[in-house]
Amino acid sequence: MSKLKLGPLADDRPVKLSVELPAAVHRDLQAYAAALAAETGGAPVPPDKLVAPMLTRFMETDRAFRRHRALGN
Repeated sequence: MSKLKLGPLADDRPVKLSVELPAAVHRDLQAYAAALAAETGGAPVPPDKLVAPMLTRFMETDRAFRRHRALGN
């Protein structure tokens, strides 16, 4: 099995944000949490704990977004 893009999750103070997700996305988050737990040897985390690290990873790897931020826009 290839490595997942997320590693162990950092413990950080959250900002409350409420979103609605399609049921299929929620199921995928649950499956990802199980895969991450199996890969890291930890317990599965609730799907809502995956959203922030996934969004962070997405923005870190989005070249256009990085260029946009570098320009101060």
